[in-house]
Amino acid sequence: MATSTTLTGNFAGEKAQGYLYPAILAANTIGSGNITVHENVKYKLNVRNLATTGFLAAASCDFADTGNVNLSDVVLEPTELQVNIELCKKDFRSQWESLEMRGAITGQELPASFQDFFIQKNVELIAKDFEVNVWQGGSFDGFETRLAADADVIDVTGTTLSAANIIAELGKVRDAIPNEVYAAGDVKIFIPISAQKFYVAAQAALGYLDRYHVGTTELNFEGLPLVVANGLSNDKMVAARSSDLHFGTNVLTDLSEIRVVDMAETDGSDNVRFVARMTGGTQITNGANIVYYS
Repeated sequence: MATSTTLTGNFAGEKAQGYLYPAILAANTIGSGNITVHENVKYKLNVRNLATTGFLAAASCDFADTGNVNLSDVVLEPTELQVNIELCKKDFRSQWESLEMRGAITGQELPASFQDFFIQKNVELIAKDFEVNVWQGGSFDGFETRLAADADVIDVTGTTLSAANIIAELGKVRDAIPNEVYAAGDVKIFIPISAQKFYVAAQAALGYLDRYHVGTTELNFEGLPLVVANGLSNDKMVAARSSDLHFGTNVLTDLSEIRVVDMAETDGSDNVRFVARMTGGTQITNGANIVYYS
């Protein structure tokens, strides 16, 4: 059975150029370099943790072990995912796309302009879904689920964010960052889009560069980079190093490849299938170095 297709509107003369689509949440976490991405994970990946303590000791003539080395690992196991969509060419013959569907009915294809557009939008939708899943979960456990479940993670009790309190709440996240992590210099605070809007508004109210509501506010908080994670839930923030947030997949290009299968020569139907398969999963390391505001 073909995927339900709703075609509305009327045909009277030439069509407007192109197709229109509602705005889609852009994916920005996986390809931004702000988390660690592991490719070629066929089944499972053991992500190693190394913790050391107390190496320095008073000198003696003999060799004596000092300190402790604690090796541990967490398992990153990507989930297999798929996209299966089936459209019927018959649905397009009564619309303005029929102008592109010339020739015998049995040899017709989906309008080329629609097919290209549909593939592009589906790639964007897959990327959007991965962006949300990486943080909020859904098809696989996201960072928010893993952070909430890890007893070592530093929890900061949050509230409903607004332009009036965003600076104070960011201060709570900053204060909770362990000193050794803060001194490492590569820690960043991940914020949702809503928090970005509040922060820009708060900076404008303070007269950023004496311009108030004109100009672009730099996204850092007292020297700490603010990274807008489009898939992060409202009223949540995460302070972490990139090396402690992990995403694994088989091949990254799987997230942007869609196969088009015309079923006419296979089963004689009028259907066209759009198929994509990919894997994805998350994991965190060194929970004691991560701050989770929620």
